[in-house]
Amino acid sequence: MGGPSIARLRQVVRIGTRRSKLSLWQAKHIADLLKALEPAVRIEIREYSTRGDANPNAPLPALGGKGLFTEALEEALRRGEIDCAVHSLKDMPVDSAKDLALAAVPKRGDHRDALVSRSGATLSELPQGARIGTGSLRRRAQLLAIRPDLEIMPIRGNVPTRLAKLRSTPEQFDALVLAAAGLQRLGLAEHISERFDASQMLSAAGQGALAVQCLNEGDPLVFFGRLMDRLTAHATSAERAFLGALDGGCALPVAAYAHISGNTLHLQGRVLSEDGSQVIDVSSETQAFDEAAGKHFALQLGRRLAEQALEQGADQILQTISSGTSSTDAG
Repeated sequence: MGGPSIARLRQVVRIGTRRSKLSLWQAKHIADLLKALEPAVRIEIREYSTRGDANPNAPLPALGGKGLFTEALEEALRRGEIDCAVHSLKDMPVDSAKDLALAAVPKRGDHRDALVSRSGATLSELPQGARIGTGSLRRRAQLLAIRPDLEIMPIRGNVPTRLAKLRSTPEQFDALVLAAAGLQRLGLAEHISERFDASQMLSAAGQGALAVQCLNEGDPLVFFGRLMDRLTAHATSAERAFLGALDGGCALPVAAYAHISGNTLHLQGRVLSEDGSQVIDVSSETQAFDEAAGKHFALQLGRRLAEQALEQGADQILQTISSGTSSTDAG
């Protein structure tokens, strides 16, 4: 059965999303962008639970496999229940299914990680042995690389749930690390004690960006493709190419951030051991960047930077932890 036609999409668009407050904000944001292009369109937002949502207390790797936060939405696309799915780009596996397509990556929000402490203290001001909550091995490793004295505590749940745990369990957490974009989108930016720069904590590939996924067919691709922000798409393509070339998923301590300045695409990458004692930092750029052929340049840059990291021993670091990972970068 074929996908929706442009004529039908101009009448009604069914958007699939997870049920969290942040996911719903993201779906409504995409709905607003679509309404700006098609004022007469009717938007239906349909909510789904994913494997990653099913057991909020279990370590995500114990649930098995990639796509913990995207799989249910992808199946809904295949069944024709929705016309597009909205994801956090960092949650999307790099090796997506051939029958589905990443139709658009709208303009990115803040890519940085943020510290939320009960006292308002920055990372350097937290006391010796402070307890920081995060569900991300990438964040854990970078925190320990800066301050090996910290006690990193596992935490899961959506953003409001984590903030509530910080307030209600002072004996367990002194601070949390969360994505700045999520806090800002939920109107919770006043809780931020510090935004980390790249020298402190490099962000996850695709962090701060949204992904609009649809069937890999002409009409849906054209319709949703109008939401694409080319500069964001090229930058995140470089980041995801770096991640993919290292065979790393969002549950490994791999970080990447790219940005475009003038006609130059800059990319930074970082690979760490789980305890932060080993850090490989690499960076490169592509000059004379051409927007029309941007994806080609971006993919080449990401793969080339991954080769540099591998030459410095990134594969050995990742192989020691990939089979026993106990964290995730979601949320």
